[in-house]
Amino acid sequence: MNRILDWEHYLRTAADAAAEGIVMLRNDNGALPLNKDETVSVFGRIQLHYYKSGTGSGGMVNVSKVTGITDGLMEAGVKVNEELLGIYREWDEANPIDLGSGWGAEPWSQEEMPLSEEVVENAAAKGETAIVIIGRTAGEEMESRVEAGSFLLTDKEKDMLAKVRAAFKKVVVLLNVGGLIDLGYIESTAPDALLYVWQGGMTGGTGAADVLTGRISPCGKLPDTIAYSVEDYPSHAYFGDRERNFYAEDIYVGYRYFDTFAPEKVRYPFGFGLSYTTFDVEVQTCEVSGLTASIYVKVRNTGKYCGKEVVMMYLSRPQGELGQPVKTLCAFEKTRNLAPNEEQTLILTADLSDNASYDDSGVTGNKSCFVLEKGRYRFFIGGCNSEDSANIELHETAVVRRCEQALAPVEAFERFRPLPDGDGFKLGFEPVPLSEVDEDARRLERLPAELEYTGDKGIRLADVYRGEHTMDEFIAQLSDSELACIIRGEGMGSPRVTAGTASAFGGVTDRLNELGIPAACCSDGPSGMRLDCGTKAFSLPNGTMLASTFNKELITELFRCMGMEMSVNKVDCLLGPGMNIHRHPLNGRNFEYFSEDPYLTGTIAAAELRGMRESGVTGTIKHFCGNNQETNRHFLDSVVSERALREIYLKGFEIAVKQGGATSIMTTYGKLNGLWTAGNYDLNTTILRKDWGFTGFTMTDWWAKINRRGKDHDESDFAAMAKAQNDVYMVCADGDENPDNTLESLASGDLTRGELQRNAANICRFILTTNAFRRTIGEGDTVTVEGRPQEEQTSDEPVVFYDLTDGLSIDLSAVKSVKGTNHSFALTVLEPGWYEVSVTASSQQSELAQIPLTIFAMGTASGTLTWNGTGGALVTHSTRIPMFSRFTTIRLYFAQNGLDLISIDFRKDKELASLTDISDKED
Repeated sequence: MNRILDWEHYLRTAADAAAEGIVMLRNDNGALPLNKDETVSVFGRIQLHYYKSGTGSGGMVNVSKVTGITDGLMEAGVKVNEELLGIYREWDEANPIDLGSGWGAEPWSQEEMPLSEEVVENAAAKGETAIVIIGRTAGEEMESRVEAGSFLLTDKEKDMLAKVRAAFKKVVVLLNVGGLIDLGYIESTAPDALLYVWQGGMTGGTGAADVLTGRISPCGKLPDTIAYSVEDYPSHAYFGDRERNFYAEDIYVGYRYFDTFAPEKVRYPFGFGLSYTTFDVEVQTCEVSGLTASIYVKVRNTGKYCGKEVVMMYLSRPQGELGQPVKTLCAFEKTRNLAPNEEQTLILTADLSDNASYDDSGVTGNKSCFVLEKGRYRFFIGGCNSEDSANIELHETAVVRRCEQALAPVEAFERFRPLPDGDGFKLGFEPVPLSEVDEDARRLERLPAELEYTGDKGIRLADVYRGEHTMDEFIAQLSDSELACIIRGEGMGSPRVTAGTASAFGGVTDRLNELGIPAACCSDGPSGMRLDCGTKAFSLPNGTMLASTFNKELITELFRCMGMEMSVNKVDCLLGPGMNIHRHPLNGRNFEYFSEDPYLTGTIAAAELRGMRESGVTGTIKHFCGNNQETNRHFLDSVVSERALREIYLKGFEIAVKQGGATSIMTTYGKLNGLWTAGNYDLNTTILRKDWGFTGFTMTDWWAKINRRGKDHDESDFAAMAKAQNDVYMVCADGDENPDNTLESLASGDLTRGELQRNAANICRFILTTNAFRRTIGEGDTVTVEGRPQEEQTSDEPVVFYDLTDGLSIDLSAVKSVKGTNHSFALTVLEPGWYEVSVTASSQQSELAQIPLTIFAMGTASGTLTWNGTGGALVTHSTRIPMFSRFTTIRLYFAQNGLDLISIDFRKDKELASLTDISDKED
């Protein structure tokens, strides 16, 4: 199929998503929208270094240009105080930002410029409005903390806010952050306007300017509850333990907890967000058919600005024997852009069957079932003054779906339980039901039948595609060795697929290629493609921002564009959307994920998947499941009840599978109720495939740990992974040879050929849906990109590979060090270890010149080397870099002109020979 990707449309769609995801918390004193005829003073160093995303694999998108907030304002015609901007630029150049050094080592924030009263007063003399930008990052293996510069403000930021507030009539505070931060001091300074502008990707500043100038009226809504204090969150007492994290709050996450037990602790509620205009929301009619309720809602713009409004439908259940939150989100819709006095009728529909509760104790008489307890179920519109609602009365408890105990905890603890207290509830506790299941016995009862080995009959995967042979006939040809190879992913940076991507999977050996199985390609996401070789890609708004839009159609269109860009780069599978629950605001990876609410999470993920699928590619939903803390994530045991898993932590994934058509899933790093998810049969088979009907393939996270119940982890235990039906181990250095136990386990009978054949079929069925396969039969998608600036063009030049051994020297004399550009190459690491990396160069610039060069290894900043003018003399600077991945992409980023490069040399660091550090962690 021939497709056209209009780059301008892509930019505009992303900017619209960034604008619609901005949440305005307050707007007093006519602060916003800005008056374009007045000069605006912008404070905050981050105006020069906009955070397009969080840190780690989910944010490593290589772009040529990021439009920051000040850039966006100036492009929109706002009169920005140029004198103040010049002061910031001069100070910033003399005080370079800290990029960090190594994986997870980027600072949460950058040092703020000290402000004198003279500078502030001079700025105030030019105009009455000030914008103060506060910036934060966090991410993979980089938790936020209750410290200054992270969740809390620094002293310099407080000083900036105080001085600006004292000098300016109108103060607008913008939070360029990935998740929530403390608002206590900010609100004590009484800003006139306060907005979460999140992290909007490469067009985030354009989206912010659209809102600040009134081109787009704010219409984002909070995907999380903002409490007065971080200690108010119900998970706080249990969050952060390095060994074991008890999910004692159970299903009472976010607003489910606050609405039920502590409404007085809410600063801003879930779903809150102001607009420049006002809306009248009126329930027209309510219809009930069986267990389905539909509410017709008329929304009228009663203000003076055009705008969009989000309408949310909630469900209130009877308390029954199980106990319930006061309300749960069950549907939402967003209006089109309504002019003043214009109206639109929305229909919000939900089915009680999709909102049943899971009885993990048998208290209703239906253990391990989704049930609807008898009583009145009330559907109502959130924030609407009308008392009208759709009511469904059940006179008997009904079983919606019968399951079996799966993933129950093995360690005793107590969970929250609401106890009646006057007109409300007080917090009580009850014991959590423990597991009564032997997972391995269950697996043995359900072993797949073994296909008789036929040897190569000449059947190729294309024959299955054309219907000339069955998948079983094809899989029966695979030998033990071929079955052992196909469950290996090869990477990172495998030369079998697009350079600088996360992994090749499927056809990872020449023999598998001969059988017609191509190597498919996956790239890190979810906020754009991570291409470590330096290839430019589009950086999208972060997950929190996309959820804040509550706009399913807009998200689908954005990811339709993303899908076409993936096709251009021969990427079949984006490693995203990320969809773990915002259980606690300090989770460093919240920026990748969507919300505290599973329905919103699943619905936005489904919208992303639909968009990619429309463009012939797909995403991998992750991290399955319970990845709600970065601290010690590889070893952490998340101890969670069956009910909380089914209703909260698995629910979004279930929606993505059943409504979004997900065909690829990634498990987590950590343990879930004592068992690492990479080898968890009940997670990957009982629930995912048996209960949900999933027919796609699953992969581990990169270099994941695997164990068997009661035993320690063993990364080579591919047999445990394969038995669990986690189909592919990500990643191996070589698809042909790997020190795993697959063949040994086959020989001993611990693993059956039938299980490996089943996994191979899962992988091949997925491969059949990819462009990688379609290209093998001449049917691959062709995408033409129109309107992309020259500096954004994707290079088709092959990445050169060098064999890395002690003493490797690469000639760089032909490389030009042009400001803002990169030079990339790849290494096949033959001798893993720590290396001293030395760059030799000269410069004709003055001795006072500062010419930095940053070395990235697998996309991670691994050291910045800085030259002064050398008068033409050769000068060598060095840093140490861990090289433990078989394929390692090196990228040299030039921050200034004027460096005459000679060579880059690699020498094995004998002093660090005993250390093993994988610095290029993926997910």
